[in-house]
Amino acid sequence: MGFHDLHHGDRPLLLPNAWDFASGAALADAGFAAIGTTSLGVAAAAGKPDAAGRTRAETVALARALSRLPVPVSVDVEGGFSTRAPDVADLVAELASFGVAGINLEDGRADGTLAPLDHQTAVIAAVKRAAPHVFLNARTDTLWLGGPDRGETLRRTRAYAEAGADGVFVPGIADDADITAVLDAAPVPLNVLLLPGRTEYERLARLGVHRVSTGSLLFRTALRTAVVTALGVAGGEGADRPVPSYADVQALLQGGGR
Repeated sequence: MGFHDLHHGDRPLLLPNAWDFASGAALADAGFAAIGTTSLGVAAAAGKPDAAGRTRAETVALARALSRLPVPVSVDVEGGFSTRAPDVADLVAELASFGVAGINLEDGRADGTLAPLDHQTAVIAAVKRAAPHVFLNARTDTLWLGGPDRGETLRRTRAYAEAGADGVFVPGIADDADITAVLDAAPVPLNVLLLPGRTEYERLARLGVHRVSTGSLLFRTALRTAVVTALGVAGGEGADRPVPSYADVQALLQGGGR
């Protein structure tokens, strides 16, 4: 089944997010129908902060490697590593040449603001012209950046769909009414981020969500497992250590770790 078709099944596509070839290969071997990437994991593996637009080379290299997998691959390209629409379009065309099936393109910027709506729709349109067969998952950070604004979320998801996006992604959305509102507003598949205890897969399935992604959760859980295992070798305490948060990992990368 093609990657586009996986968004229209009887159940939401559960898309686990890898951070290197080994994690992607292991997830494919476990039977997942498609694999995504996590920009935090890719950046952290390179010793760089996430969402700063500094991991273009690492993202392209990983995409090339993951394209060897026997399942469709979707690549998180942050904001496209450029503010110029032609540059972003060229990047996605390059990924398409490897056989990448989808991308995740966000409107959040490193300074905590959102890209102007007209600019982002122009980028989406340029990408679709350059790589029409790549599934463009248009992410809006209206909720992720802290301000719960349903009106702006609906305005952006609708505009991104009209500009040619194949799906929309609203990380941080969890309320039933908000999810239903986006499903009604944008006539394309909706992707929701798995938030343990807040966005359970079965509830999202009942609401009609099309895709559920794990984001950085698997990478952060792997970090915890590595530390706990290492502590346990010498009988150290560590079983009660929590999974590090997104902010915890970013602090590590900026030299602020404990």
